[in-house]
Amino acid sequence: MFSERLKTLRKLRGMSLDKLADALNNKYDTNISKSMLSRWENGADPQMSYVRIIADYFNIEPDDIINPISSKEEIKIQKSVNDKIAVVDERQTFIDNTNDLMKQLNDFRLEKVYNYTENQYNEQNKVLKMPVKSEVELYGAVSAGTGEYLLDNTPEVVPYEGVVPEHDYAVIVNGVSMRPLFEDKQIIFVKKTFEARSGQVVIAYYDNQAYVKKYVNDEKGARFVSLNKSYDDMPIDETHETQIIGVVVL
Repeated sequence: MFSERLKTLRKLRGMSLDKLADALNNKYDTNISKSMLSRWENGADPQMSYVRIIADYFNIEPDDIINPISSKEEIKIQKSVNDKIAVVDERQTFIDNTNDLMKQLNDFRLEKVYNYTENQYNEQNKVLKMPVKSEVELYGAVSAGTGEYLLDNTPEVVPYEGVVPEHDYAVIVNGVSMRPLFEDKQIIFVKKTFEARSGQVVIAYYDNQAYVKKYVNDEKGARFVSLNKSYDDMPIDETHETQIIGVVVL
């Protein structure tokens, strides 16, 4: 039966209705929609021209996709295939749903998802990344504590072991107020900007000293927040001179 064969072939390829429609339209310059495929899978009869296109796409004869299953052996084979398809279909649905969500993420969050996914893949396949040794230009220290002063255009070249992300400048953390995100003496990388979204980790001048803090702006007001709760929030108001000068690359 055409409807059963079409659904089986689609799921064996791990394709959603949308993806199959796009593939057919791109290859054969047709105008097949997701709803047309859905109707065919639910029992509607397509024109023979569409049957030939679908058969050609799956590299089978048209007769093989429209003839009903007759023998007991074919029925047994079809049941086995359907059992495997159920697993494939569940996985593909999960992948499709994940991709749909990822398309709605901003670039910052999308990069975090990619990095996490790559790490999961490497762990699964036991891919060991050898430490990358390089040098970075360090523009002074930022406080995860009581305040520091950044160097003024006089970077110090220091050795660094690890992957260096795209950045505008690097600084070293002094203090523990941003634990567990950053450790004392950790080198962090920064993109220059004078604006930030609430929730981003920033480099900021606060009363003429440089800090690394989480910027928060909500119903309680704007402030710089330490992740280590032993440290008080730093309010952003008219009594303090403040300026965001970068967002930390996470």
